[in-house]
Amino acid sequence: MAKITKVSPLAPASFPDLPVIAGASFASAEAGVRYQNRTDVMLALLAPGTSVAGVFTRSATRSAPVLDCQAKIGGDASEGAAILVNSGNSNAFTGHRGQMSVKEVTEETARVTGVPVSRVFTASTGVIGEPMKHERIVAKLDELKAAQAPEKIKDAARAIMTTDTFPKGSARQVEIDGKTVSIAGIAKGSGMIAPDMATMLVYIFTDAKVEQARLQTELAAICDKTFNCITVDSDTSTSDSLMLCATGASGVDATDAEGFWEALYDVMLDLAHQVVKDGEGATKFVEIQITGAATDADAKTHGMAIANSPLVKTAIAGQDPNWGRIVMAIGKSGAAAERDRLTIHFGDILVAKDGWVSPDYKEADAAEHMKQQELLIRVDLGLGTGAATVWTCDLTHGYIDINADYRS
Repeated sequence: MAKITKVSPLAPASFPDLPVIAGASFASAEAGVRYQNRTDVMLALLAPGTSVAGVFTRSATRSAPVLDCQAKIGGDASEGAAILVNSGNSNAFTGHRGQMSVKEVTEETARVTGVPVSRVFTASTGVIGEPMKHERIVAKLDELKAAQAPEKIKDAARAIMTTDTFPKGSARQVEIDGKTVSIAGIAKGSGMIAPDMATMLVYIFTDAKVEQARLQTELAAICDKTFNCITVDSDTSTSDSLMLCATGASGVDATDAEGFWEALYDVMLDLAHQVVKDGEGATKFVEIQITGAATDADAKTHGMAIANSPLVKTAIAGQDPNWGRIVMAIGKSGAAAERDRLTIHFGDILVAKDGWVSPDYKEADAAEHMKQQELLIRVDLGLGTGAATVWTCDLTHGYIDINADYRS
């Protein structure tokens, strides 16, 4: 695995202070699944009554842990839940052996924690196609159970990292009926990030009370506006998992509280942006706003065509305002577009309008905008009311360096 020695220049100044979520506790350990001298496994335990919702990769080659989790979502919440995550090995494309690894890990976790095996959720992230050394994880379960503490969520965030350069966390608190409800989330993701879940793991915890079916519906809807609108390299992982756990320990029913769902959206968008800002080798964070498309779906198609174009992304890395590459990406996307109706902005700078470069456009102004760490590209198709926003990063030599040595 490539050794990451430098933190992304786009990283937050520090890991945020996350509120304790009543009904949730965490622990991490060094299992040596692949890495040495670093934590690589985490266990979260959730109180009885916790609703668990999940959204997972739609990859046709998804991993054994993903398949197991998908089968368990929506089960009986009366006896609590456990989430066990390892980094270093994705347990994907490992056939029957991979399924047996999941079976042994979940059964042993159930035995150690007292949580029914039907409520033990696992995830694995890392190298694809190598047998999982699950016995190393099993050997750490007693230690993980004994070390549980509500405030150890930051340690859990570190344990699930692979090529990430910083742990990712976000939180919001909202008042409902005079009581405070808390939401805290952690994520990992740096490369192999694209929609259909973006290699990404996300775990969000709240002390709100929400029935599972509603939790599932809202999670999927918010995911489509956040994690399914980011891309680093256009590649969809075999292991992507996003889970939302509502312990209900606050006693506050947030089902119909608009402020709660807005806060959840904020947490998910923040984590999604952090994943992009930790894109392998990234030096620029790019927001792409598409308006005037024939439909919202077309707008997203155009946005992702721009965001995933190696030519666009390398131009951004080189601080080159090559707007012709935006025109190219729109033209190849497959969604409806008319050359002579296109309008393109870099930030507030009008670059092109009505299918031609703006007479007021000055390359020097656009070049100055491209020097910023956070960039905005706006495209109006002039066809309708369809709109979408997606987020990406640049493509640098750093991405090649990391992935050329990924398995070494």
